[in-house]
Amino acid sequence: MPTDHHSADPSPLPPLEEKTEVVRSMFDAIAPRYELVNRVMTFGLDASWRRRTVSSLGLPPGSLVLDLACGTGDLSRTAAAHGLRPIGADLSFGMLSASHDTGPLVHADAAALPLADASVDGLLCGYALRNFTDLPRCLGEMARVVRPGGRISLLEVGAPESTLIGLGYRLWFERIVPVIGGLLSDRAAYRYLPASTAYLPEPAALRNMLLAAGFSGVNHHHLSGGLSQLITATRGSHAA
Repeated sequence: MPTDHHSADPSPLPPLEEKTEVVRSMFDAIAPRYELVNRVMTFGLDASWRRRTVSSLGLPPGSLVLDLACGTGDLSRTAAAHGLRPIGADLSFGMLSASHDTGPLVHADAAALPLADASVDGLLCGYALRNFTDLPRCLGEMARVVRPGGRISLLEVGAPESTLIGLGYRLWFERIVPVIGGLLSDRAAYRYLPASTAYLPEPAALRNMLLAAGFSGVNHHHLSGGLSQLITATRGSHAA
């Protein structure tokens, strides 16, 4: 979606051809205080959502999992606490530099992962689907690197089903979060993040994308009344 330069309040969403570089630069900028702002934004609920995301993989201890768009490593640390072996990959050098105690790290674009075919048992991804420029291609890469029978668990922002909760959520996420982000980190970045939900497909469309990429058993779960959503799936036995 192009930026409207004629608007008094231009869209925070970059033109599609600039999206990858804008996202990379944005996360480089907010990396130092990323975890702090997440805790404030979610009232600490993000910790329970991450535990649910990891446990939903249903993989045995010792399984090798890719934490895609790992950021500062919250999901990787949760995976390690569950006995899994995480590898983190992120587009942002700033995020990777801010990671600690998270296992091996790889600088990578989700659309072109430097991993061998069927090289991991599972894949985690937290709040990043909307930041990918070419989502179908990224889902295809997920399918390529996860072994047949392996699992993926994708955590994303949601849309509360309750009208009252939804109104409060939108007020918080779209109005208050940018202010908090501006005070604690970078206001432009925290204007982009709520607006970026426009890039998220509806659950049915995302399910179809995952099926087309080579996954099966796609399930969608609302977390905390829909404040977040969790999508799980199993890698099929045949290439898409």
